[in-house]
Amino acid sequence: MTPIARTPIPDIATLPEDIRTRILTVQEKSGFIPNVFLMLAHRPAEFRAFMAYHDTLMDKAEGLSKAEREMIVVAVSSRNQCQYCVVAHGAILRIRAKNPLIADQVAANWRKADITDKQRAMLDFAMKVTDRANEVNDADHDAMRAAGFDDEAIWDIAAIAAFFGMSNRLANVSSLRPNNEFYAMGRG
Repeated sequence: MTPIARTPIPDIATLPEDIRTRILTVQEKSGFIPNVFLMLAHRPAEFRAFMAYHDTLMDKAEGLSKAEREMIVVAVSSRNQCQYCVVAHGAILRIRAKNPLIADQVAANWRKADITDKQRAMLDFAMKVTDRANEVNDADHDAMRAAGFDDEAIWDIAAIAAFFGMSNRLANVSSLRPNNEFYAMGRG
């Protein structure tokens, strides 16, 4: 059997209680343990920091919709060629958008996806943050405001793109494999 990652995969029973509880809660809710949890769990302090920032960015009720947040993750992950994140967050995007096609469209070519002009502007900005953050300037912020985003949303788009750039790199370096369960989620 192919390993899920190059990192050590700890025995769940040996993990600190807070991490074990989080992993088992996710397993109970989804029916499986996403491999990213197991990849990160071998370093408890980093697991906690990663999950805290992830949850802060991705679980907000205000601003961008949860589907739009996932769109950013899928587009950035596709650009960074992160198979795990494209597959896993593609599944979440399909569910949150209630659209079985959207994740594949965004991953393949978000410019031609069936999304709004505002969402296209959002992804255009996220790609600039991903590829050339050093070039982001006042004109980019003005264009985002003209597209209908406030400063808080602009920050969220940049933060999600930056966070998942890091996540993509860790997943790629560790050869993190997507769980088979992700492939069918949100397609039926």
